[in-house]
Amino acid sequence: MNGYFRLINKENETGIRLIPPTDGGRPIDLNDVIEYMTMKDCACDLPSLRRAVEAAAEEERVLMFDSNKRFAERECYKLTVTPDKMKAYAKFYAASETGEELTEEEILRDLGAKGIKCGIKQDVIKQYIQHREYCEDILLAEGKAPVQGKDAYIEYKFNTDKKAKPTLNEDGSVDFFNLNILNHCNKGDLLAVLHPEEPGVDGENLYGERVRPADVKTVSFRYGNHIEKSEDGLTLTSLVDGHVELVEGQVFVSDMLVVENVDNSTGNIEYEGSVQINGNVFTNFSVKAKGDVIVKGVVEGASIEADGNIVIARGMNGMGKGTLNAGGNIIAKFLENATAQADGYVASESILHSRIMAGGEVNVDGKRGFITGGRVCAAGGINVKTLGSEMGADTTVEVGTDPKIKNRIAQLQKLIEENRKTIESIKPVLASTMQKIKQGIKLSPEQAKYVQSLSSAGQQKQKELAQEQAELEELTEQAGGTTQAQIKVKGMVYPGTRICIEDVSMTVQKPTHYCRFVKERGDVKSAPY
Repeated sequence: MNGYFRLINKENETGIRLIPPTDGGRPIDLNDVIEYMTMKDCACDLPSLRRAVEAAAEEERVLMFDSNKRFAERECYKLTVTPDKMKAYAKFYAASETGEELTEEEILRDLGAKGIKCGIKQDVIKQYIQHREYCEDILLAEGKAPVQGKDAYIEYKFNTDKKAKPTLNEDGSVDFFNLNILNHCNKGDLLAVLHPEEPGVDGENLYGERVRPADVKTVSFRYGNHIEKSEDGLTLTSLVDGHVELVEGQVFVSDMLVVENVDNSTGNIEYEGSVQINGNVFTNFSVKAKGDVIVKGVVEGASIEADGNIVIARGMNGMGKGTLNAGGNIIAKFLENATAQADGYVASESILHSRIMAGGEVNVDGKRGFITGGRVCAAGGINVKTLGSEMGADTTVEVGTDPKIKNRIAQLQKLIEENRKTIESIKPVLASTMQKIKQGIKLSPEQAKYVQSLSSAGQQKQKELAQEQAELEELTEQAGGTTQAQIKVKGMVYPGTRICIEDVSMTVQKPTHYCRFVKERGDVKSAPY
């Protein structure tokens, strides 16, 4: 058992007996002794007490500290209730050598007097009475904890991961017929299941007060056309053959528009769902879709915009004017003389003289796997086989900052500068007008109207300036990027290639093989792959 102590009352003096632990028990804690003696208003020389307690770890010690005899002290305890009122711990102190011990009835009565009436552990109290253990926190009472409920949630029966990547063939090329990014559905398919919330059960603290469980969250289906909700409201089912996707928490099923080519026979296409083009998209035509755009042929100097993914099975030669803009990912056999921007990743077997921006990664590590000429920016990172060219084509790759954020920062900086100039040009006119009014000069109706419009314009510009500055500050924090962003090159990096990571850059001076570029201590460094 643990070491403990008790007061000694003799004819003409008072002291304390310190009993060592047995059978591997815990030694006496000096703090327990000090706490008890303070509680009983006993004064003792602290250094002497400390030495006695230390010695009592091995053998019994007696320390006399008062020349007067004290009354006998009954066994007592210190009760501690946790802040949540759910547990009560007692630390018992032994009676003096002539003092009385507590009974089970006394302990129960005292707990009741302290307001504790729930969760009292009578078996623990009985065990203590039978085998007293002093200076040990003993759990005497414990409230009934509430049973927490479960939040409602929706189980989607289709792939909601927008980061799914295409399948790679053994030779490193992309299998454009198994892209893993489209969720086809048939009429009658189960799309989603709603699992309702389960309310919790109230608990009770030591004082009989009700303890409520945490509130549970409820959810409900959000869905578009071509979808049926069951009578019990727990399932969604497709009413058509088509394509299902989750957009900002809302389930959409759309019929896919299928055309052979986008040319003079179709004109420009704008569609609420997804578009599949079995042939080509010719120069100067445009395709806009709320879903995905899939082109099984080639894209020339055309414009394609999609809220979802853009897939071009045979690649794109943009002829310097072709553009791609995707809210999801862009996957193309090759990208040449094109401008492409994706909120997700960009995957291609080669990128030549193009301007590419991706909110995720740019992966050009297929069979050919080269980036030559142009500028490629990716917030997440770039994976490529060959970077730059032996002929010294002007090639820049940049990672670590979302290109869209970077472009918006540049726009805001320009707008802020313009608004400041406008405000500064208005101030002298208004100041001059106020001076004239103070001098008693009366303005004509036309002048008054002009000054009023000028003042309103100034106030509007001030408001716009404040909003732009707030947005700029927020985006500047976001543009800090991630120090983990890096450029991985499986093959060769040619001299002249410019590497940018966040706000630092370097130009490759000599051919480098099988490496990666990272930001380290404020500089761009080349490291082993």
